[in-house]
Amino acid sequence: MNKKYENLFSVKNKVVVITGGVGLIGQNLTAGFVQLGAKVYILDNNSDGAIKLISKLNNNSLVNFIKTDITNEMEIERAINQILSCEKKIETWINCAYPRTDDWGTEFEEVKYESWRKNVDMHLNSYFICCQKIAKVMKKQKYGSIINFGSIYGVVGPKFSIYEGTNMTMPVAYSAIKGGIVNLTRYLATYLGKYNIRVNAICPGGIYDNQNSHFVNNYNANTPIGRMGRPDEMVGPAIFLASEASSYVTGHILMVDGGWTAQ
Repeated sequence: MNKKYENLFSVKNKVVVITGGVGLIGQNLTAGFVQLGAKVYILDNNSDGAIKLISKLNNNSLVNFIKTDITNEMEIERAINQILSCEKKIETWINCAYPRTDDWGTEFEEVKYESWRKNVDMHLNSYFICCQKIAKVMKKQKYGSIINFGSIYGVVGPKFSIYEGTNMTMPVAYSAIKGGIVNLTRYLATYLGKYNIRVNAICPGGIYDNQNSHFVNNYNANTPIGRMGRPDEMVGPAIFLASEASSYVTGHILMVDGGWTAQ
């Protein structure tokens, strides 16, 4: 009982890499970790967005941007080496990128096979590459935390009735990709556990992003908490999984969904 808990959730001075750190959820993760004193490296291909985000953060010296195409294995390796040349360690790696093709959202019957293959390659396979590369670094360190972003629809089937009256749908590739990420997380947790590397996934519910009002109303009516999630509500779970507060948590699929999957 002599253990002190005041720093249990601390991420101060931790080196944190966020792929897709300029995206809807990613920019909130970036801001959250920076505010709490972590050294954040954004890996994203959106240079303009990164400049704007860093400006909003008052050009904080704790945040850095490396333009990276996470679908390119060599670019991932280059980014990791660049970070290690400055920091000598990477303690947390968060896969939050959301690459997709321009025809994303096509109805199931109309999805071209090539589109399916490309989306799986861009998203699921990129998470695999990132996990593989960073695991090698963390094995040498003898510790680390990998956090993958999944989705409720990687765990349960879509509720298609919420899309009625809109031109929206749940892309078939999304469910397959996120389901793959969920089980990739479990695989890596069991494989890497002996190296003191923890691997967990955060599965958000629907996140509000000015969607069609009819869809939003339908979604809200089907959620126990009665509303869609906010991007900033993903920050707390990520902080937990990156900190010592979750030191005995690995292979966990953390549902952050307002109770959607509890029904």
